[in-house]
Amino acid sequence: MLVLGIETSCDETAAAVVSDKREILADLVRSQIDAHAPFGGIVPELAARAHLDHLDSLIRAALEQSGVGLSDLDGIAATAGPGLVGGLIVGVMTAKAIAASRGLPFIAVNHLEGHALSPRLVSDIEFPYLVLLVSGGHCQLLVAEAVGRYKRLGTTIDDAVGEAFDKAAKMLGLAYPGGPEIERAASRGDAAAYALPRPLLGADGCHFSFSGLKTALRRLITKFPQPLDQRTVGDIAASFQASVGDVLVDRTRHAMEIVRARYPEARDLVVAGGVAANAYLRGRLESLCAGMDFRLVAPPQKLCTDNAAMIAWAGIERLRLGLADTLEAPARPRWPLDPKAPPAAGAGVKA
Repeated sequence: MLVLGIETSCDETAAAVVSDKREILADLVRSQIDAHAPFGGIVPELAARAHLDHLDSLIRAALEQSGVGLSDLDGIAATAGPGLVGGLIVGVMTAKAIAASRGLPFIAVNHLEGHALSPRLVSDIEFPYLVLLVSGGHCQLLVAEAVGRYKRLGTTIDDAVGEAFDKAAKMLGLAYPGGPEIERAASRGDAAAYALPRPLLGADGCHFSFSGLKTALRRLITKFPQPLDQRTVGDIAASFQASVGDVLVDRTRHAMEIVRARYPEARDLVVAGGVAANAYLRGRLESLCAGMDFRLVAPPQKLCTDNAAMIAWAGIERLRLGLADTLEAPARPRWPLDPKAPPAAGAGVKA
């Protein structure tokens, strides 16, 4: 089985061809970082225009690199949400057009499911397993019970962890995207230099919060003469990263305890999403897993950030089960993996 995957949910235009034998025949990504860097974040209209400009040529290049034609494909999978609606529409409509013209199945893939299933593309991992999904737009703990079936244990009540990294980097005068910049700066700093809060540390449940941490960071930065010297930047970055690490470990430990009680056969922690590329945070999670008798499963770095290979693989997983979609399937800027999960308290939502 061969599936073409298309990813346009945010600021990466991507196309990939993947087989059901776990072969990534082509995996191409066109970054938009240079276009958005002057603004310190993603401009939705610029992102959508870039997808429109480059997606066709990227698909053509992916097919050429993989050595297959449209007639060799068994399905077309595209991210249909969640994400920036302009970009989603570009990818979904392109995928539908190819599927309709070739009489191929169309698979509307949830971007979060793409991340959650990505480790199954590169390793033998069985359901159920615990997923820590950490990216620029999402921060969740879920149990992957099966393809298309997820139980949310916790989510952020305000900001995603990747967004917190980006904003922290901007406050420190570092470049965009902020996650890699914070990690580099932190490598030369002292994590014990400054006391920053650990939101919800020790609280019941598995929810996250990062808004207060960003506020505390802003207040700390304003105490120093501007611009900050490199030593101060390193120390603040290291202190911030350590705070995030403590929160992720604490919340994930709570989730592991819940999983141990409800799913005794589950012993894998999958960490996915762009923030999963952070080596410091991976190290913290590895130590946690060692102490809790879990196995840490993290996809290769290229599969952590937004990519089309994970979308193609999710398409394969769904196509195997006969879960193709109609051409009426919409682009969905909001699309929870667990639609039955109650709203998290916070951000104006009462408990």
